Amino acid sequence: MIASLGMYDRAETAAANDRLWVAIRDGLRAEGIAAPDALTRGEHAYWDAWQSPELVFSQTCGFPFRAKLHDQVTLIGTPDYGLPGCPPGHYNSVFVARFDDARSTLAEFSGARFAYNEDLSQSGWAAPQNHAAAHGLDFPPSLQTGGHRLSALAVADERADLAAIDALTWKLLTTYEPFAAKLREIARTEPPTPVLPYITAKGADAALYFRVTAAAIAGLSDADRAVLHLKGLVAIPASAYLAVPTPASPAQLAHKS
Repeated sequence: MIASLGMYDRAETAAANDRLWVAIRDGLRAEGIAAPDALTRGEHAYWDAWQSPELVFSQTCGFPFRAKLHDQVTLIGTPDYGLPGCPPGHYNSVFVARFDDARSTLAEFSGARFAYNEDLSQSGWAAPQNHAAAHGLDFPPSLQTGGHRLSALAVADERADLAAIDALTWKLLTTYEPFAAKLREIARTEPPTPVLPYITAKGADAALYFRVTAAAIAGLSDADRAVLHLKGLVAIPASAYLAVPTPASPAQLAHKS
């Protein structure tokens, strides 16, 4: 059995994530569903968990869900983080640049060195590329970093000029990372898309998992909900995730050039 909550897990949120998992775990066990005692962390918290037939609970990104996972897993529900300018259960990406960069509008960054976490990231790759296409801009894939924090750090360290950071991750970076003071928000992607969904193994009772997860979130302390920025759980259909446009990959863009 495996459960993970790696997408927004960091030292400052780990204890609250653990308590959220304990509440979900105990709720599942009360329904007769076996669940692991603790969350899996590290490299096995992502694709290894999402593709495991023993997956009990995890959170994935919307792009992997629509590209590879939607017919291999059960969609449980979508957390609502109460993000500004977004409907419940939706989010967007924040374009960030250095404070000392003289460019002030997103259009001025067209063609600039763009850092992205990975090519299957909705917020780090797909959303900014879709936004660019809609506004006649170009954000060439200059640097793949492997993570949102690393993309933001690459801009702060002048190895890139622009990055698109998941709006919740940006909140966490500005709260906990001193280097974020070197950065400023330029714009946000439009339109907002569904937040990173909770999933479990294929064939599971989605309604039961939704009920248990919603109750676990509601039962968290105010302090834990504040740390995790969790407002609740909403039901967004798989079709809404699948309807999000998929842009060309970095490899495809490089081939065109």
